[in-house]
Order: sequence, then C-alpha cells, then structure tokens
Amino acid sequence: MNSLKHLLPLAAFLALISAPATTRAAGDATPTLTIEANQTVAHVPPTAYGMMTEEINHSYDGGLYGELVQNRVFKDNHHDPVHWSVVTAPGATATITLDNANPLNTNLVPCLRLDTADASDQARPGIANDGYWGVPVLAHTRYTASFYAKTAGAAPREITVAIESNDGATVYAQARVKSVGGDWRKYTVTLKTGAVTPTDQARLVLRVNLPGTVWFNLVSLFPPTFHNRPNGNRVDLMQKLDDMQPRFLRFPGGNFLEGDSIKNRFPWKTTLGDLTNRPGHPGCWGYRASDGLGLLEFLEWAEDLKAEPVLAVYAGYSLPQKSEVIKAGPGLEPFVQDALDEIEYVIGDTSTTWGARRAADGHPKPFPLTYVEIGNEDWFDPSGSYDGRFTQFYDAIKAKYPQLQLISTVGNEQPAAKRVHSRTPDVVDEHYYRAARDFEKDGPNHFEKYDRHGPKIFVGEWAAYENIVPWDKRSAKLPPTPAMRSALGDAAWLAAMERNADIVVMNCYAPMLVNVNPGGRQWRPDLIGYDAIHSFGSPSYYAISMFSRYHGPDVLAATLTGLPDAEVAPLDYSVTRDPARGLIYVKLVNVTDQPQTVTLTLNGVKKVAGKATAITLAADPDETNSITDPVHIVPVTTKITGVATTFTRTFPPHSLTVLELKAK
Repeated sequence: MNSLKHLLPLAAFLALISAPATTRAAGDATPTLTIEANQTVAHVPPTAYGMMTEEINHSYDGGLYGELVQNRVFKDNHHDPVHWSVVTAPGATATITLDNANPLNTNLVPCLRLDTADASDQARPGIANDGYWGVPVLAHTRYTASFYAKTAGAAPREITVAIESNDGATVYAQARVKSVGGDWRKYTVTLKTGAVTPTDQARLVLRVNLPGTVWFNLVSLFPPTFHNRPNGNRVDLMQKLDDMQPRFLRFPGGNFLEGDSIKNRFPWKTTLGDLTNRPGHPGCWGYRASDGLGLLEFLEWAEDLKAEPVLAVYAGYSLPQKSEVIKAGPGLEPFVQDALDEIEYVIGDTSTTWGARRAADGHPKPFPLTYVEIGNEDWFDPSGSYDGRFTQFYDAIKAKYPQLQLISTVGNEQPAAKRVHSRTPDVVDEHYYRAARDFEKDGPNHFEKYDRHGPKIFVGEWAAYENIVPWDKRSAKLPPTPAMRSALGDAAWLAAMERNADIVVMNCYAPMLVNVNPGGRQWRPDLIGYDAIHSFGSPSYYAISMFSRYHGPDVLAATLTGLPDAEVAPLDYSVTRDPARGLIYVKLVNVTDQPQTVTLTLNGVKKVAGKATAITLAADPDETNSITDPVHIVPVTTKITGVATTFTRTFPPHSLTVLELKAK
C-alpha cells in the first residue's frame, strides 16, 4: 500500500484518493485543466514506451539471464578459479587448479582440474560454485544441471550433482551421473527440491566417488525460465518487464555495444549457437560477459514481451577506457559489412546467408525490425568523425534496406557541431540524466520548442535522480533504486514526452536492472532491483508502467491554467483518448507537499459517465521500495463518482494520478 505516513495518516490518504469528484461551485479559485476532446494534436506511436538494456549492474549474468553458476567456463580470472572451491570429505583429499592444457574446444580453453585421493562412495570430495551471491533454492522447483567432463583414464566413476547449504549440512536436491569417464562429454541431470524454505545461502556441488583426475567445463544450473525457453530468462524479472507492456527493446545498449575498446565491442557473431561456441568477452563495468544471452536471445526476449527490437550496430567508436575510433573510409568497411550481416540475421529470409544461420539456430521466421541505431553516444568522440561514419553506415544500410529507420546517436541536446549534417537521420537519440526538480521545471516547455520538421526524437536513455548525479562516487551510498522524489520527476518528463508524441516517437528509462547485493551495481538509480530470490519495482517503475499501460492513441489539446507563478509548476499533465474504447486518460502529476484541487472541464463530448477509475501512486518523496519492503509504494486503484463535463478532483501530495474517464 502507498505510504504518506510523514504527510497524512493512512485513513486520510485513502479517503482523499477515493473521495467523490464534485461539480465545480461558483467562485472556486482552483487550477483548471481544460480538455478539448474533439481536438487531436498528436498521435502516440505504438513504439512510444519501451526498454533499453545493457550489461551493467549484473543485468544479464547474475540478473535476467537464467544461469545460476558464476564463472561457468573458468574465464573470469586467468590465475584462479574464482567462485569455485574444493569440497573435501572425511578421509578424502582434493585440489583444484585451472588447466589450459586440456581444452574443451578452441572457444573454451581453460577448464577446472580436480585431483582427488582416497575418494570412495562413502567419502566424496568435489567442487562447489557459490553462484551469484548465492544459489537460490525454491520449494518444489525443477533445476536443470549440466556439465562437460573428461577423466584421466577410461575407468567410469559416479558424480553426484547437488544443491546444498553453504556448510554442506543440508542437501536440497541431488542427482547421480553414472559412468563418467574418458574424453569430453556432456552430462545433464534434473534436480528437484521438496518443501524447503527458500534461501540463497546455497551452492552447487559436484562430488566424485573414485580417486584420480577429472576435468570440468561449462558447468551450468538453470531454474525454470520464462516461457520455458532453454537457455532462457528469469521468470520474475521477465514478468515485471512484461507487466510494463513495452513495445520495443533497444539492445545491445550503452557501453555494452561499444565495449571498453574496439576489440571488446559486442561480438554478436560469437554469441550465436551452442554455448560451447561462445567464448564470452570482457565487459566494460568490471566483470566478464558470458554471452549466454546473445543476439538470438535478445531477439527472443523482445518476442516474449511482444515488443519490437531496436537494434544498435557498432559504428567504429569505443569510449570507456580510452577513446578509440575508426574513421570513415576503407578501414570502416568491415564494420559496415558486419552491421549489414547483423541486420540480415534479424530480418533476412532463409535464402540469405545470415537468415539461414538464424534458421539453423532455431528461428526460421524473420523478426520485425523498423529502427536501427548507428553507434552509441558518439558525441563523446573527440575526433568529430561521427558525421562521416554515420554517413557511410547510412548509405550502405539504406541501399540494401530502404525501409529501415536509421537513428543518429547525437541528438538536439548536443551542440550543433556534433550533430550529423551530411545526411538527415530519420530519428536522433537524446539522453537525459537530470535531477528530479530539473525535469519538473523543464518538462512543460522542453519539446514544445523543437522544430516539427526535423528528425523524430528517441529519448533512448533518461532517468531522474534525487540530489547526487549518478557518476558521482557519493551516489554509491544511496539505495540502488530511486525514491518517490525521482518518480515524480520521471512522471513530469513522461508527461512532456507524451504531450509531444508528434515528435517524440520512442522513450526508455536506463538503466533498467540492478543486482542489489554488495558489489552488484555500478550505477544508480535503476528501475528494478533484485537479489538471487527476490525482486521489486521502484516507484519510477510504477510511474512508467502507469504511462505505458494507460494511454490512448490520440493526444488531446489541453491547457492547465490558474497555476501560481513559480520556478516549478505544482502540477503537470497529459491527456490522451482511445476512441475505439470510448476512454479519455487524464494524467496529473502533483509535485508539491499539499493536496491540489483541480477543476477539469471536458469540451467536445456529448456525455461523460458519472463513475470513473483513478489509479494513484503517492508517497513521501524520500520513501522507496526495497528487497525487504518491495511493495511499500505501489499504485492504488479506486472508483470515483461525481464525474461530469466539469468537475473537481483533489490530487494527493507527491502523486501521479491517472483518471480513466468514459466519454462519448
């Protein structure tokens, strides 16, 4: 339930949001929202609300991607088998080492060597993996465990695979693999838990019953996944994303596309096919990417959400460690061709080289694709080469795929000298990380000033923060997800983008995901937080969901008058209509610490139903959600009465409200 305990008693809050609307009394001095229900000023594109994703904050490995084993191919450290430990038994000893002399294949060279002495059926030593801040144990759940193994000598041995408590005292699930011996081979078992108490204080353990040497590689443990996809995604996180009803997924986003150097850019071709063919690559946020979530998995992720992919292609520039760039010309041609190949993988039919490869990977049908983004944040390029690089990509892609809309990564928020001039982008990508108050102050006028004849706008990264900028080290002391104060700034910004849907065709918050465990995050604020078992949406998550779920295709003309002269207006708004359903959606943002009574006047309608629905998100601005209190702040839905062509409504302090009105 929403909390306004620092502002209003709970009973008073509930009374306020459920109070009946009333017709306006003569002489009331209240702000007035006048809605021209027969005047459509813009159309909300189907792709207005979506998602941006990159590998940061353990968004994939240790987050959305279902794999529970950390360092499954032993590449996270060149010297030590990090996240792995040896397990001994009474009377049996064992040691583990990294071994590069017995590769599984050329992609997976390092393996884990286990040497045991005096092992027996009664005393089984082995190896253990601690997962991503623990292996989650859930009741009555089937896990799929697999591993590759080879032995010194062909004598068969039995390996037990178990999920155990960290001290080994409790076995939550166990299976036996018999006749393990000889050359590399894959083994798979199912582990099923019973009526256990959920915990993340657990590990995966593989034990042997005979002395000698065993080599392991690609050791994996998967829980059930969303839509039961093999190599799929975590169910609760996917459900939270699905609940937002996104219409696009931008990937591979941010620095993950460009890498911390050119050689470490997103290697889409080596993320395809069987996991044994995926070497992984260095990430740019302090940990290695397994690439288990590869290009096809990104596309299937979008497909599972009924969203359209927005594909970002590498455009010759890498930022994080040092600025590296391949300028336009012959040296850039291989990268242009790589982008063409990638697009062909997404939309080519099976008669094409990469369309056939997609079919071989299990998806014969091409994916939908409208937008392709060329690069990422290329305004950071000090050489000023983006205009030429964009032009070279633009010409090659348009020549082969004229139907595609091409996005420049340099938008109008950047100086004109940095923007693309040699070609006219279809869309430009603008990024905004701002204090909540700045969004509240700038939102009412920001996009209204834009040239309506220029490229469309994709606000590809944006987020409100409280008081400390995300890149300031002090932000590490703040909660990983935003407080209600930021959600109000986000709501004001969302209202601005929705009002200007004629030019703002897409938007997505970033970053989307964060593992809240110590060491799990590199950036804040983030939309959704989680540990190994639990997950929660931030107040901003619910604000964005309210916008993405409750809107019609038509933006209506509306004016809000009677506001006091102040640096930040106390109220912001957006109004849309769904004529097919006979609904008008009125969104009101109250950023003040006082209830705000507003007169709403609907012109151009014949009739308004006297009953309506109000969805309200409200809380003290410093409050938020967390692992231990995941639904502290959530939207509350109530039925209201007294609605008419002119009526008044009081909106709670620090709130976002959606009124769903029935009108003809």
